[in-house]
Amino acid sequence: MDFELTEDQTELQRIVREVAEAECPPSFVRGLAEGSDGSDVDGLWKTYVQLDWPSLTVPVEDGGMGATAVELAITLEELGRVADPTPFLVTTSHYVPVVRNCVDGEQRKVLLGAVCGGATGTATFDPGDLRAQRDGDGWRLDGTVANVLDGDRADQLALVAATESGPGVFVVPAPTFDATLHLTELRLDGVAVDASRACCGAGVAAGIEKARLEALGGLAATTVGASQRILELVLEHVRSRHQFGQPIGAFQAVKHMLVDVYVAIERARALSHFAALTMAEDDDRQVLAASMAKAAAGDCQRIAIRNGIQLFGGLGFTWENDLQLFVRRAKAGELLGGSTASHRALVGRMAMAASLAEHDTEGGR
Repeated sequence: MDFELTEDQTELQRIVREVAEAECPPSFVRGLAEGSDGSDVDGLWKTYVQLDWPSLTVPVEDGGMGATAVELAITLEELGRVADPTPFLVTTSHYVPVVRNCVDGEQRKVLLGAVCGGATGTATFDPGDLRAQRDGDGWRLDGTVANVLDGDRADQLALVAATESGPGVFVVPAPTFDATLHLTELRLDGVAVDASRACCGAGVAAGIEKARLEALGGLAATTVGASQRILELVLEHVRSRHQFGQPIGAFQAVKHMLVDVYVAIERARALSHFAALTMAEDDDRQVLAASMAKAAAGDCQRIAIRNGIQLFGGLGFTWENDLQLFVRRAKAGELLGGSTASHRALVGRMAMAASLAEHDTEGGR
């Protein structure tokens, strides 16, 4: 696998960073955090739509750009760097992969075409206690789904529910919630779903798993981007803050802390890109790679936040400091999609299983 970005990918990275910095400065994100009505988010989303970013990984035959998980990871990292407040993350790395991998025919074209036109969506991957039962020509959903990212403002919800024949995907219009909350609990009581929006049977479980891996990759990339912005803010601070007649960045202990953050970010970025490459090439290692990327991103944000706040000193704890905007974005990436510890444990189990299998093979020769 080639870890170097192509010329086109480097240009995409440059354009996304340029647009994101211009359209989503810290003052904009701060205004939302302090309770503005959020109408400006719609304007930012329209900018993304005009640039065709939501359609990035939508297949060309469905009206999209047909890019791979690598281009999406590049975009999400740059948007994570500015703490993007739109539903871009869940629409592109949760909803689109579920629809793309699980829905067939004309309905897939309709749902993905809507995203290309500016519609938003989110998805779940664990049915929890959500159950789907046949109801005439359609289905009925009953149960609760917790921690649905952007479940309050997405246009469509792609929900995984348990059926008699295994997991199924059911796409339902989003209900109305309090617009100030963006992590929701959905309670469904006899919600009717048309048969054309239900995807059950062979292949659905595999499609859900592939989509879940893309979602993990998206969360990892976003966390890396937020951690990168933390490092940039800290570097700016230690270069301008003086003690004993010199910038505090000149002190060796400060340099060591900054290097630790830099190394953690570069490691996490490399694993994020590796995970995206395995997904783009449908590599057998994509399950392992996704968990490695998520675990590395968790380590990355922990070191970046710990050292970043310490180097800022008391300023790092204040609401007025932009650091808190990116600390919260990075920390959210750790809490969603499984913790660092859970993904590291999964990587350990997979490595041990592979080692035992190799040992058994050698012993049988």
